[in-house]
Amino acid sequence: MAAPKLNVLMCGTGEYTTGWTGSGASKSDKKIGVVGLTLFDLRRLGKVDKLGMVGVNGSKFPAIREHLAQNIGGVYKDMDLSFDEFPKNGQIDPEAYKQAIDGLSAGDAVIVFTPDPTHYPICMYAIERGIHILVTKPAVKLLSHHNELIAAAKKHNVVCFVEHHKRFDPVYSDAKAKAANLGEFNFFSAWMSQPKSQLETFRAWAGKDSDISYYLSSHHIDICCWILQGKAIPTRVVASAATGIATSEPYNCVSETEDTITLMVDWQSTTSPTHKGVGVYTASWTAPLKSGVHSAQHWYYMAEKGEVNVDQAHRGYDVVVDDSGKAWYNPFYMKYSPSESGHFDGQRGYGYVSIEKFIDAARSVNAGLTKPEDYDLNGLPTIANTVLTTAILNAGRISLDEKRPVGIRKEGDTWVLE
Repeated sequence: MAAPKLNVLMCGTGEYTTGWTGSGASKSDKKIGVVGLTLFDLRRLGKVDKLGMVGVNGSKFPAIREHLAQNIGGVYKDMDLSFDEFPKNGQIDPEAYKQAIDGLSAGDAVIVFTPDPTHYPICMYAIERGIHILVTKPAVKLLSHHNELIAAAKKHNVVCFVEHHKRFDPVYSDAKAKAANLGEFNFFSAWMSQPKSQLETFRAWAGKDSDISYYLSSHHIDICCWILQGKAIPTRVVASAATGIATSEPYNCVSETEDTITLMVDWQSTTSPTHKGVGVYTASWTAPLKSGVHSAQHWYYMAEKGEVNVDQAHRGYDVVVDDSGKAWYNPFYMKYSPSESGHFDGQRGYGYVSIEKFIDAARSVNAGLTKPEDYDLNGLPTIANTVLTTAILNAGRISLDEKRPVGIRKEGDTWVLE
């Protein structure tokens, strides 16, 4: 039986979905977005059918449609950019997602790219109606909420993935395979930063709704958890933070906004009582403005028989422009230049692959070819496979707020903090 096409609702209308921000077109490396562009192309390729988009402020849609028509429709051939919008008629409604989801049927899908505190209510509302979910990282901010989503997805027999696209980066996935042969884990260090201009893009929520550790370190914490799955478990988290830039002129973020956050995590081998490892995960959104990369990102993994060193910011590919200087590009993430025939040509980019893997899984389950739990077994970022990432991030936030170490342990089949 051929898998039927999937109807998909996009929750969130911002930079990652459309490339459009509150102040106009994004100035980042996602100028025409990722989610919307990928879904329009998957519709062209016959995997997706009806599309919807829901935000809070319906008055943004005319500008969004114009932006998509100019930068996607005007650039690539055969792109159907039609989608249903919520809230309608320019209204403002923070709960418009409920009306939008109510219009779906069981087996349809929702892709959630909204502020961190909204992930849990939106995902739960959709899952309880039999809707498949792809949610951006961090899945949720609280370990308790993550555990509830695992249980709900299982109960309602839906696919629930977290959009950890770094798992599909060919460098990261190959490095993970190499690390598997290096024996017991010893040390992991990760650095990820974005320029201070992001504080302007994210001013509406930076420091209030979430922090830089949830937003950026979630990538590398997930990669480390993925490498160590079945090999080691986190037991203790201590966090430290640098402050003073985000809260000053010209950014003026709320007083509790950290600039740079470091989590230090103790890991215990699951096969050797004497082998313990340490992970250090640092993220910052106060990096220099003209460093030539949008996301500086590298990590180092050391084990008993060797090491892995990944620099994902510099791919041996740089471009110099008179006005703006040197910039390093990452063509593995999204390729925006058209194909020879004038069509979108980014199907091999890991930003695209991450979304397509979810679409394929949801269609396969709808066709009865697979079960949602099958995807827990093969290294995909399902809600069940990403629980320790949330445990570490949540523990780090508690450690910062309460100025203490936070333990992680398992009670039966459930991970808890102490």
